[in-house]
Amino acid sequence: MLRRPPLRLAMLLAAVLFAVGVLGVGLVRAAFYQPLDASSGPEPVPVLAAPAPTAVGECGTVKVKAPRELRGMWLTTVYNIDWPSKPGLPEKTVKSEYIRWLDLAVAQNHNAIFVHVRPSGDAFWPSSYAPWSNFLTGKLDGSDPGWDPMAFMVDEAHQRNLEFHAWFNPYRGTQPAPAGAGTDLAKLAPNHPLKANPSWRIAYPTGKTGRLYFDPGVPEAREFVEDAMLEAVAEYDVDGVHFDDFFYPYPEKGQDFPDDASFKKYGGGKSRADWRRENVDTLVREMHERIAELKPWVKFGISPFGIWRNGGEGSDTSGLESYDAIYADTREWVREGWLDYIVPQLYWTIGFDKADYAKVLPWWAKTVKGTGVQLYIGMADYRVGEKGDWSDPAELDRQMRLNDEFGVNGQVHFSAKQVRDDPLGAVSRYRAAHYATPALLPRMDRLPATPPPAPEITAAERGDGGELRFTARAEGVSWALYRGGALVSTGRNGTAVADPKPPAGGGTYCLSALDRSGNESAISAPLTVAGP
Repeated sequence: MLRRPPLRLAMLLAAVLFAVGVLGVGLVRAAFYQPLDASSGPEPVPVLAAPAPTAVGECGTVKVKAPRELRGMWLTTVYNIDWPSKPGLPEKTVKSEYIRWLDLAVAQNHNAIFVHVRPSGDAFWPSSYAPWSNFLTGKLDGSDPGWDPMAFMVDEAHQRNLEFHAWFNPYRGTQPAPAGAGTDLAKLAPNHPLKANPSWRIAYPTGKTGRLYFDPGVPEAREFVEDAMLEAVAEYDVDGVHFDDFFYPYPEKGQDFPDDASFKKYGGGKSRADWRRENVDTLVREMHERIAELKPWVKFGISPFGIWRNGGEGSDTSGLESYDAIYADTREWVREGWLDYIVPQLYWTIGFDKADYAKVLPWWAKTVKGTGVQLYIGMADYRVGEKGDWSDPAELDRQMRLNDEFGVNGQVHFSAKQVRDDPLGAVSRYRAAHYATPALLPRMDRLPATPPPAPEITAAERGDGGELRFTARAEGVSWALYRGGALVSTGRNGTAVADPKPPAGGGTYCLSALDRSGNESAISAPLTVAGP
């Protein structure tokens, strides 16, 4: 049995840190935006108007406006789809590749990234519960790469003011051969938990595509899987815990998931379908409760298959149903408030006969209404260029316009490689229409709220690249810079406040500070600067 770290102790420490504000708003006002050295840099920009008090929400006499939506992409590690580009690369190469993905996110005006850190019973961090991922190391034996990718990933994302959502596949234990061990126990790493616990192990399907699963019907296996994911939450400053649509496996023709033993032992007289749904419900509910106990500021979200059920109380669709096929009662999770956000994968075009985007989207908007659960949409960037409607580069743009109409709180794009490659110019098109300026993350009322006091900006000077840099004092986790009433840039606590593309004629600027839940301070007094 693998050693389990003291999660309860970690919970207590996290609670203490949160209470004293170490991970939220600082208790001591600090000038973390340092003035530039005037003796070695450009001359300060003349201030045209001395700072004066301003009303909350106004920069001078102009009301500030900032878009509020989550914008992200999935960075997929399984089969090295996005990153690392291949297994077994040197640490330096893996790091440089990751930084390029973050730089892409910043260039797209994203504010979050979803990174695959547990693709298949493995880990991208030094885990007491799982072997190292072979998609990182290139080896199935659990070899230690000698560094901590998770610590690096979280830190680099935060330096760029990107939320880091750790993406887990809870029950997958291996990948099919040859990329993974498949169902071959001899190929499992020595510390793989399914080697030591045969009662937790199910092989499915038969044949070359088979893999091992943790049996969702065994309570001890479920608790172990939860502990494995919560270890990452306890040890790292992640902003979110994220699942996709892999719970019970998608059905294979002519084969049923062979969980007879656990159903006989734990079924309790229920139908097998109801029992399986209850098992998944329990995982989701317990993860929600345990994350809230461990770190109440960490968000919990799931990206399920886009159809709950067809017809009736379900959507006007005729496709596979997550409720019956993979025992994922996604509507129940929303209604019960077990999630902070949900990201249904609406990977179909507007007008598609079996699942019309324009019909499925309103169903999801209605489902989340009044629940406090935020709705983001999983966008199918990977399908652009396919035959039919996907050959139109405007399809994603049209879908995102519908998202705006129905009050969607943001989008996550699958996957990073397509965002980078910009097939048919579709990404450039929707970026210009929807992501042309920065955006603040949506406020989440379910999370702790500690809005900091209004910051101060006192001086400005131009950098060598033409940007306008400010001397400022603020508290909180991040900042937002406004020119007049428009948001022009954001950054993390400790990074220089700057307008990267100031207008030639100068402008009036104000600053706000935010806590890690997106709650914004009052706006600073305005500072008006001259043109160059």
